[in-house]
Amino acid sequence: MNIQNTIETKVKEGFLALYNTEIPTVEFQATRKEFDGDITVVVFPMLRYKKGNPVQIGEELGKYVVENVSEITSYNVVKGFLNLVIDDAYYTKFFNTIYNNSTYGFLSPKADEKAVMVEYSSPNTNKPLHLGHIRNNLLGYSVAEIIKAAGKKVYKTQIINDRGIHICKSMLAWQKFGEGETPESTDLKGDKLVGNYYVKFDQEYKKEIANLVATGISEDDAKKQAPLLLEAQQMLLKWEAGDEEVVKLWETMNAWVYSGFDITYKNLGVNFDNLYYESDTYLLGKDVVAQGLEKGVFYKKEDGSVWCDLTDDGLDEKIVLRSDGTAVYMTQDIGTAIQRVKDYEDVGGMVYTVGNEQDYHFQVLFLILKKLGFDWAKQLHHLSYGMVDLPSGKMKSREGTVVDADDLMVEMTTTAKDISEELGKLDGYSNDEKNELYKTIGLGALKYFILKVDPKKRILFDPKSSVDFQGNTGPFIQYTYARIQSIIRKANFDYSNPVSINLHEKEKELLKQLALFPETVQQAAANYSPAIIANYTYDLVKEFNSFYQNVSILGEEDQNKKIFRVQLANKVADTIKHAFSLLGIKVPERM
Repeated sequence: MNIQNTIETKVKEGFLALYNTEIPTVEFQATRKEFDGDITVVVFPMLRYKKGNPVQIGEELGKYVVENVSEITSYNVVKGFLNLVIDDAYYTKFFNTIYNNSTYGFLSPKADEKAVMVEYSSPNTNKPLHLGHIRNNLLGYSVAEIIKAAGKKVYKTQIINDRGIHICKSMLAWQKFGEGETPESTDLKGDKLVGNYYVKFDQEYKKEIANLVATGISEDDAKKQAPLLLEAQQMLLKWEAGDEEVVKLWETMNAWVYSGFDITYKNLGVNFDNLYYESDTYLLGKDVVAQGLEKGVFYKKEDGSVWCDLTDDGLDEKIVLRSDGTAVYMTQDIGTAIQRVKDYEDVGGMVYTVGNEQDYHFQVLFLILKKLGFDWAKQLHHLSYGMVDLPSGKMKSREGTVVDADDLMVEMTTTAKDISEELGKLDGYSNDEKNELYKTIGLGALKYFILKVDPKKRILFDPKSSVDFQGNTGPFIQYTYARIQSIIRKANFDYSNPVSINLHEKEKELLKQLALFPETVQQAAANYSPAIIANYTYDLVKEFNSFYQNVSILGEEDQNKKIFRVQLANKVADTIKHAFSLLGIKVPERM
């Protein structure tokens, strides 16, 4: 709906005609419920260009707009607010243009548009995915879907941290204490089995530290001298040297983990277009350092280490190569970013979904890539997010106190089952149908609870309060969708053709909310924020429920009104479904 653009043009035109003065912008807001009107022009900012009484200026502009915009039927002025009433015909015409548009609100990518690569998940292969990974995956997947819906080509990717001392800790513990256990022999998911040995390493390592401290060694020295840690460090050196036995064990245990991850991703409903592995990328970037030295982006210290001086940019100095010639994480990230653009030549920007503890790292990375002269470096974004806490407290992987992603999804399904059975909403369902529905409700509750919050904010996640059929929750929205499907199933008449009616105020409010969907998608993409989609959907559902409670749909005697109301309900359901698809949430046909 571009009525706002038309009004803006006419208000500017009117201001010039009435006061011989140009105004650069017109400020709009939704008309407050207690006033008559559909859109409000805020007069106060105009007083900078024309001194006077805001009510009088509003009256004069209102008269001009009514005379010059056919869709505006009347106006009223309250203090410095010009409230404009839009003709019903405009709304019904708008509705008829979107009713059969199955991709309403979504844009297709243009042929010449640069693609965006969105990175998320990026787990370590020494443990299963946990609650923190869930927020990461849900955010990354949703932002990728939103950017796609806003009209850009998107590649979803992850870089798997499949090397390093933490991986060797799991490998060594399995070698020492595993007695040949496999996922098959234990009936455990591979990532869980490997994660158990990461915890086992920590337990045995702590015992060794305690034994050394008992002999009189300081705790700091004991931590460095514990035989288990020295063995893990030796194993890492062997892996880097390509030792056949170590590499074979590494490949075997990583394969177990990948198989486990795949199950979790499938259950969580996220996917990837391509994968990068740190074992392939950890040497990338060293050649770029040499080029950067030539360009003067980097400089070498006396000990041979290479640095980037960012003090003029308000940051500090950053090492990119150690004195022994080995790379640091920054070097690898520089090289990986460049490699991705080589692999996918249409990539013009990247989004990194990584926790806010890495804010500074990405500030430095993006600045260095800009200094190296890459155009696409201007289109890099760190999708920074806060921690997810549980009422029970902080999580630690090595101590085994992490909330496992698989366990949480099972718990959400169980919680949905308990609450649904309490409410007695599922008469006539088979057991299979019930179980599928519990999963849909439970996962929908989890995803919505996490995604409705601005990514930067820390979340205290309470499974029970998220599965609530009232308020700003996933199940409340899913229930409204199912309610509309029930109306559609009962509508045993032809409602396929457009009709013309005088709108009820509740229909008008609902149409206004529907009209906001395309710009909401664009806004969510521009801000990398699924919360904008989540909260829009909640507002749409509240507006629908108000409409549902105030007007009769199937009981309406006027056939045209009945047809229009079924069409309107159907379009609301479509929009809920599309909005929720951007959050990775399914909607049930019955509930």
